[in-house]
Amino acid sequence: MAHLTSRSAYRDLTARLNLCPQGAPPSAALYGILQLLFSEIEAALVAGLPIKPFTAAKAAGIWKKTEAEARKTLDTLAGRGILVDSPRRDGAMVYCLPPPMAGFFEFSLMRLRSDIDQKLLSELFHQYLNVEEEFIKQLFCSGETQLGRVFVNETALSAENSLHVLDYERASEIVRSARHVGVGICYCRHKMEHLGRACAAPREICLTFNNTADSLARHGIARRIDASEGLDLLQQARDRLLVQFGENVRESVNFICNCCGCCCEAMIAARRFGFLHPVHTSNYLPVIDEAGCSGCGRCIEACPVQALALVSANDPQRPKRKIARLDPELCLGCGVCAAAGHGKCITLTQRPQRVITPLNSTHRAVVMAIERGKLQNLIFDVQAHWNHRAMAAILGAILKLPPLQQALASRQMKSRYLEFLIRKLKG
Repeated sequence: MAHLTSRSAYRDLTARLNLCPQGAPPSAALYGILQLLFSEIEAALVAGLPIKPFTAAKAAGIWKKTEAEARKTLDTLAGRGILVDSPRRDGAMVYCLPPPMAGFFEFSLMRLRSDIDQKLLSELFHQYLNVEEEFIKQLFCSGETQLGRVFVNETALSAENSLHVLDYERASEIVRSARHVGVGICYCRHKMEHLGRACAAPREICLTFNNTADSLARHGIARRIDASEGLDLLQQARDRLLVQFGENVRESVNFICNCCGCCCEAMIAARRFGFLHPVHTSNYLPVIDEAGCSGCGRCIEACPVQALALVSANDPQRPKRKIARLDPELCLGCGVCAAAGHGKCITLTQRPQRVITPLNSTHRAVVMAIERGKLQNLIFDVQAHWNHRAMAAILGAILKLPPLQQALASRQMKSRYLEFLIRKLKG
């Protein structure tokens, strides 16, 4: 294996990570992170893995190892949260390399561990994500379709609005319908704790679901819980005025983080780059009753993205009077402000246009890849042949896109087969 352990292993791994729509721009901080999480041999091996889910047999063929050797390495990586593994119906294990975020970056700090220096790792994460800007811009600000979305605070909805909110917009429904539920330490607050800057918000409160939760729980990275405890955690988060931020899909959501404005990456990105809309909003906006607003500032203090401010009420009878004013371009629609004010002068109303949420992770990945010019990476793995099921899923997602995005996809792929399918669909 000596030929795999050259100094270029981490550069090759970085190139592999950049095949995904989110990407991971090279930097000294990134190489430091990868060196903590991967040995040089592991980096070389993982750099050769397909983007699409794969079996131990597939990895063995790529690595020129026996299937038993490959499975041992894959299971070791899954045990550290580098890979996500899930059993198929026939009992075979399928593996997938998640992107850095939401993925193995978070998993590395979702539990306390002594096999790596978590303080050093936290410092490198802070440098890469909070000091340098390229990764966060690429993760949250490239294209129109983003990784995550905000769930509205259900307790802040009026009875009338509650009738109109859809199941996929309810964090509670995500918990109830999940096949598996897990809870782990909040990566963001754990990172800030090592930097001496963590807030007092609950730490063991980040939720994972379905195959991701099952994998993380089997390997001790998350704690398996039932729906009842998951719902209790959601309510604890609402009581603490945390924002529920989760995967930007309608079906099979894999995570919901309960985010504070001071520690959490998505909220920090929303403040820094709000004009680029780094986070998909909920379908709601707060409406302020200016006549009833006392100017107490509770809603402004609670807002995680500084979308509210105190301004003059322009009241000639009380020239010093101030009221809250909303910037709808920055607002996430989380409803935290309404909950902070106990619904006395802030209510939630539906946005004029419904926010579009991708159907599932395949649909989201295809749209993100089209917008970022990386669609070919989803369809042609560097080391792998075409996988017909994955190909069918990707093409199916493409064929459901609007005509303009279909045309963009076709141009990126330069595929006559894809053009034929699109034309046939049009009919």
